[in-house]
Amino acid sequence: MNSGYAVFSNVLSIEEVNVLVKALDSADIQIKATRSGDVRNLLERVPEVRELAESSAIRRLVEPVLGARAFAVRGILFDKTPESNWKVPWHQNLTIAVSDKIEAKGYGPWTVKDGVHHVQPPIEVLESMLAVRVHLDECGEGSGPVRVIPGTHSMGRLSAEQIEAIQAEVSSVSCRLGAGGVLLMRHLLLHAS
Repeated sequence: MNSGYAVFSNVLSIEEVNVLVKALDSADIQIKATRSGDVRNLLERVPEVRELAESSAIRRLVEPVLGARAFAVRGILFDKTPESNWKVPWHQNLTIAVSDKIEAKGYGPWTVKDGVHHVQPPIEVLESMLAVRVHLDECGEGSGPVRVIPGTHSMGRLSAEQIEAIQAEVSSVSCRLGAGGVLLMRHLLLHAS
């Protein structure tokens, strides 16, 4: 993953995707009630999401990058529909979810999202993490796919001015995937949708 991302088609079968969609539909979560169509804390709220995160299909992708001790720390559902859609500007993932707020050197500022503490950790922590995006439906060019700027994960934490300059000068890649596809991204990789 020298470019900071990797795209894998057909990691999950359509049957496996349908099981996950059914579990999400029947879970006690309010997707449409949120302004942006996102739901957090899915590892705790939907057992099937935790099972997927620990599955051999996902671990086969993650372990070559992070090692056998890797584990999931957060599960989020983004449900972009014509009724609930939003533009995501170029950014890096700079915060992590934590179980408790414990003041520590290099960690901050703190926020709370859906009852869970989030914090910006030292860059070394972010460099050791990986986002795993599992697609439950097709995301083609007309669906607002995630766009990435390859290699930017190795540039450290970027200022707004640096991000603006990079995205104006460097070509991006659209990560189009069908249902069951998976996108791996380093946390510091510049991405938008």
